[in-house]
Amino acid sequence: MKIASWSTTEGVRCGVVVDQQVFPFDDTVTVLELVQAGLPRALALGRAAVDGALSHDLSTLQVAPPLVPPSVRDFVAFEEHVEGVVKNAGQGAEVPPEWYAAPTFYFTNPHTLCATGEQITPPSGCERLDFELEVAAVVGAVEGKDGRNIPVESARDHIFGYTIMNDWSARDLQYPEMRVNLGPCKGKDFATTLGPWIVTADEFDDRYDPEGFLPLRMTVAINGAEFGHDLLSNMGWPFGELVAYASRNSRVVPGDVLGSGTAGGGCLAESWGRGGSQSPIQSGDVVTMRVDGIGEISNAVLPAHTLPPVPRARSRRPATPPVLRPSP
Repeated sequence: MKIASWSTTEGVRCGVVVDQQVFPFDDTVTVLELVQAGLPRALALGRAAVDGALSHDLSTLQVAPPLVPPSVRDFVAFEEHVEGVVKNAGQGAEVPPEWYAAPTFYFTNPHTLCATGEQITPPSGCERLDFELEVAAVVGAVEGKDGRNIPVESARDHIFGYTIMNDWSARDLQYPEMRVNLGPCKGKDFATTLGPWIVTADEFDDRYDPEGFLPLRMTVAINGAEFGHDLLSNMGWPFGELVAYASRNSRVVPGDVLGSGTAGGGCLAESWGRGGSQSPIQSGDVVTMRVDGIGEISNAVLPAHTLPPVPRARSRRPATPPVLRPSP
C-alpha cells in the first residue's frame, strides 16, 4: 500500500495511491496517526478507503511530505560512499575503522522536510550544493512492544514502511563546521526531501534476502541524465539492524524516520573525492531520484538565500588559566 499526503486550503490530507488515483482517508486522519496505530490497522483502514467511492487524480494535487515525523536520524551505511567522501573532505583515502564498528547516524531537522516537486533553496553562502540518494524507513508501532533496546532479531517488525530520501547538503558549509568535532548543522538542516509516499513494509516481504537486505535499484539523475546508481542491499547493515541500533540505550517511537545514508555513487562529494569534475548543483538544475518498488522524487533548485554574515565568536578565555585542584 502506498500512503501519500497532499496540501489543501484546510490543511494536509492523506490517502492510498492506486494507479495514480488517491483514495482519501477520513479528513481527521493523519499519516502519523496511521503509523502510531500499527501496520495491520493502517492496512485495514487503507482497504476501507479504497473501497469508498471518492478518489482524486494524483497529478492534480499539491503533494506534501508523506508524514511529519517526531525525529529524523540519518545513518551512513554505505561503505563505498564513505570511502569517496573522506577523500573529498581531506581525511585520507581509507574508510575509518570506527565505521565498521557500529552504524553511525546524526539527527537532522524534521521541520524543513520537502515534498517531491517542491523547489529547493540553498542556504546563504552556499556555492557547493549537493544531493544524497537514500532510502528511509519509517518506524511503526508493534502491539505490546516498546521502542527501547529492540532486539536485532525482531527489529524489522518495527518498520512501518519505506520512502525515498534526498539529504540535501551544502558541502562548503558542512565540512568547516564538522571540524569542530560535532555533527553537521547548517550544512544539512535547510532541506530534506521525503517521498513521493510511504510504501508499507508488507510490499517488500518477498524481496528481502536471507540477511534482511533489500536488493532495490536506486538511481539519481541531474537534468534527466543519470549520474549514479547502486543497490540498497549494498548497505553495511540491513534496516532492521539500524532500527535496533537507534533504540540501543535509547528509544524510537512510531513515525521516526531512519535514513540509510547515501548510496554508493549517490552524491557529488563522493565523485569529487575520486577526482570527478562534475560541477555543484546550480540554480535551475533538477535532481531526480528513483528507487525500485518505491517510486520517484524530483526537485528543481532555486538561487541561494542572501543573509547577513554570521558574527564571529567573542573570545572569553581568561587572562590567567584556572587552577585545577585535585579531588580530595
